[in-house]
Amino acid sequence: MPPYLSHEALVNGAEPAKPTVAETRLTVPPLFKAEPALVLFEFSSIARGMVAADAMVKRSAVELIHTGTVQPGRYLVLLGGEVAEVEEAMKAGKSVGGTAIEDVIWLPGVHPDVMVALHPANQAPRTPSTEQDALGIVETRTAPAAIHAGDIAIKGAQIHLLSIRISDGLGGKGLVLLTGLVSDVEAALELIRNRLDSLTLLQSEVISQLHPDFVQNIVGPTRFFRS
Repeated sequence: MPPYLSHEALVNGAEPAKPTVAETRLTVPPLFKAEPALVLFEFSSIARGMVAADAMVKRSAVELIHTGTVQPGRYLVLLGGEVAEVEEAMKAGKSVGGTAIEDVIWLPGVHPDVMVALHPANQAPRTPSTEQDALGIVETRTAPAAIHAGDIAIKGAQIHLLSIRISDGLGGKGLVLLTGLVSDVEAALELIRNRLDSLTLLQSEVISQLHPDFVQNIVGPTRFFRS
């Protein structure tokens, strides 16, 4: 079994030098790869989430475990690796997590672009096409729902995932930004609306053509106070 990697170790530990713009769009830092299968648990209880995370890694030799607390007082557990191993670990998580499971998403064939958009080291660069394309905005109640929405969009339509933000700074919500031709963005959002229930999908909107002065506000970090 690979070593247990804590949230702090992944976020603050030694990682490769920051990639170039081209590399950022195509790669995920090794410590954050979660293919071909991914499961993300969101627990309402931090204590129960920790117990469940321990049970999951004891049950199965997953290739990645990334855990940590997020707003508002929840605990996320991300597992990645081979389908059979991750599925077995997920069963343990559900058994131990019980009623403390706020939400969970199981993606046995997660699209690699989802992890690129999710990793905080990847900041979507400004490109000439961004100002001409439409912007799709998806707001979810939970972190797993945001990852699910991103996976649905990239698999079902010709769009580019700009970013997937979850939990911290969002009051526990998820935020997915995607770009492409208006028709493709609208198709992606329609797929998301059909797949996510009304309890997890809070809002989905389309801006048909971004104003040039607004582009810099949606690429990279979207928090109000940012460098």
